[in-house]
Amino acid sequence: MRSVNKVILIGNLTRDPELKSTTSGQSIVTFGLATNRQWTTSSREKRSSAEFHECVAWAKLAEICRERLHKGMLVYVEGYLKTRSWDMEDGTRRFRTEIVLQDMIILEKRADGSDEYVPEPGMGGEPDMGAPAMDSAPAADGSAASAPEGDSGLSAAIDDDNMF
Repeated sequence: MRSVNKVILIGNLTRDPELKSTTSGQSIVTFGLATNRQWTTSSREKRSSAEFHECVAWAKLAEICRERLHKGMLVYVEGYLKTRSWDMEDGTRRFRTEIVLQDMIILEKRADGSDEYVPEPGMGGEPDMGAPAMDSAPAADGSAASAPEGDSGLSAAIDDDNMF
């Protein structure tokens, strides 16, 4: 049976992207994204809440995010959920669920002053914004592995626990 792990969000960056590299030189960027939800209660009272998400981008997409994104910008992001865990020095185990980006589009308000948003000029309609093409061949351990084209599986061997 197939399963689905897909995330699509439109929100504002809560901080500037932070670029790091793995020991093998692979670029990785992290940033926060806030999404808002508004509703009206049965007593016609308007309510709102915000959710905060951790986003991670790799390789060329990481470099694009670092160059083009800044705190407060509105972006469309698409990717999948990944939960990492690690042990603290005091022996406690920590967990973090992140959105691993596969696509990102910078949005801006329409010129006519409406509340609608459109892709930034030169950014619309471009597929995957430099995200690596994924190969769905099974890994040696039987799980699905993903590797950028021409990478021969090198990225799939990166140890996620040691990426920060």
